[in-house]
Amino acid sequence: MSSNKYIKFIDLSLKTVQSSRLNLYSCKYSKRVYTQHQLLVLVLLKEYISTDYRDFVELIDLMSNIKEKLDLDKVPHYTTLQKFVSRIPSSLFNLILSKTLKLFYSHGENASITAIDATGFTSSYASHYYSRRTGKLRSSFLKTSIAVDTEKKVILGWKISQKTDHDVKHAKALIRQSNKSRKSGCYVLDKGYDSEKIHVLIREEIKADSIMPVRKRKRKKVRGKYRRKLYLNFDKIKYNKRNIAETTFSVVKRKFGEVLRARKFYNQVKEIKIKLIVYNINKKVVEIVCIKLRISTEPRYALQDLPYFWSLI
Repeated sequence: MSSNKYIKFIDLSLKTVQSSRLNLYSCKYSKRVYTQHQLLVLVLLKEYISTDYRDFVELIDLMSNIKEKLDLDKVPHYTTLQKFVSRIPSSLFNLILSKTLKLFYSHGENASITAIDATGFTSSYASHYYSRRTGKLRSSFLKTSIAVDTEKKVILGWKISQKTDHDVKHAKALIRQSNKSRKSGCYVLDKGYDSEKIHVLIREEIKADSIMPVRKRKRKKVRGKYRRKLYLNFDKIKYNKRNIAETTFSVVKRKFGEVLRARKFYNQVKEIKIKLIVYNINKKVVEIVCIKLRISTEPRYALQDLPYFWSLI
């Protein structure tokens, strides 16, 4: 078995895609030159390498091991990959994300603490000066919220919008989504999510604990049953786990980029989802390679292996 991280990434991507409901071919009239499984794995690998379609196709043409692994007689044209991404529904990536979780969890296993946070991905190559000069102002970013298991550091769910929706609006949909994919015993959120409605959702509907700092204005009482409880008894140790969500965003942006190459909104949403799926698969690749080479995934336990470990992630 190879310890090459790219080969491992392809193996795990194939396993994940094949377990999804994606048909081998888009329709009965398909030319059947490439399967949709092959194309989707290539799209994931493109994001993993963090390059554009043209350069990616030329690189794959030189990699005989990868072509053999994917059973490719010839490398598809870059427009084939572009059209494939535009054609497949965005909801398919939600299913693939849930399939990546099976790489980390055994049947019935739950998350102990889930952290929720939001960030933005830049949605335009054009500079602000050029946009103003041409009069074609574009949305500067797509707001993205994620739910992260703070112990395994795995993404459990997402919520993406073009508008700058309030954090509370994102949180409601995200909490329900992440609870379906993996139940959690506690949710930690920052002060921007402070709302009694969020507490009621988590504690009464989801049946879990909720921890977030309470915003208190001068000369005004803290309203809400659960907000008052948190104001009097706040678990700071558990709340500090929320930093894992910020770290996850940092890794995604540094490794896979924060500027979106797609031009249309629905393709930009797919591109963000692909980045987050690739993050999960890459997390498992690092674990497998480190175990195979007997390197601890906790740097503080293997200081002599730090240079190689950080080269992997």
